[in-house]
Amino acid sequence: MEELLADPPACIEEAGTWCHQVWRATGNEWLAASADWLVAKPLRILLIVLGAVLVRLVVRKLIDRLTRTDESGGNGKVPAMLRPLREQASEVLGPVVLERRRQRARTIGSVLKSVTSFVVFGLAFVLVLGELGINLAPILASAGIVGVAVGFGAQNLVRDFLSGIFMMLEDQYGVGDVVDVGEAVGTIETVGLRITTLRDLNGTVWYVRNGEVLRVGNFSQGYAVALVDIPVGYNTDVTKATELLQQVAEEAAAKQPIAPDVMEPPEVLGVENVTAEGIQLRVTMKVRPGRQWAVQRSLRAEIMRALERAGFEPPLGRFFPTGNSRDGGTGTA
Repeated sequence: MEELLADPPACIEEAGTWCHQVWRATGNEWLAASADWLVAKPLRILLIVLGAVLVRLVVRKLIDRLTRTDESGGNGKVPAMLRPLREQASEVLGPVVLERRRQRARTIGSVLKSVTSFVVFGLAFVLVLGELGINLAPILASAGIVGVAVGFGAQNLVRDFLSGIFMMLEDQYGVGDVVDVGEAVGTIETVGLRITTLRDLNGTVWYVRNGEVLRVGNFSQGYAVALVDIPVGYNTDVTKATELLQQVAEEAAAKQPIAPDVMEPPEVLGVENVTAEGIQLRVTMKVRPGRQWAVQRSLRAEIMRALERAGFEPPLGRFFPTGNSRDGGTGTA
């Protein structure tokens, strides 16, 4: 043992190596022989960690720039990240559209940041283990088994997150939309990767898991149709009643408060249904999305007043409920 320690390491003669540099600085043979572990490997590991932190910082800054929105809300500029993606938000929602874009951009940016951190730090961890000379094959095999077990246990959570990601990318619905998700009908208040929150007409807040949403009816995309069914008695002259409905609907469409919401002239479809109480006449009007319920209420009131002034009798002396049976769950006027 003493003979081995007496022989200086051969690397001290190799100029430019860490062994040679440490030997020249300290004159200690043990430190020179261990220079690779004491100096070279820690420096390489430090460079790997610093490189990972720098790459992550640069990528996160880029993501922030791509998802940046105008906080003043003045111009409603679409974030760069959302421009290639389809947007279903209707401008009729006004300031809500801005919040919806911000939330969508923040959520997508958060996902990208999480993926970036996982990938960058994961690669850095593997490189560090390689520098330490650790065999990665057993670790990767164990991680695969653990990942499968966790995947089975958290499959519902994974499904919620994946559904939330695709929902965000496709813009199926967002803040301010009035939607029917099956169990609840109401206005979307927040949209997350796992949970969507909406408030119904009664003020009840519903928390819906994204993975459980099998179909969504969105009342706030493109355009909507205000539909009003007016009941009249059996003795009513349908032709005169239809002409009156057309006249009243056209006049109402040209007046406040529904004039700004009307997209096409109203249309009287005629007899929609015959019941034991009487006859139902249907009037439709194409309006801006989300405004069909307000238009229905105003149009229904105008038509009923006109029918009363014209002397038309209600079926069996009463009017029964008309219009869309599921009145959107909004309560907005």
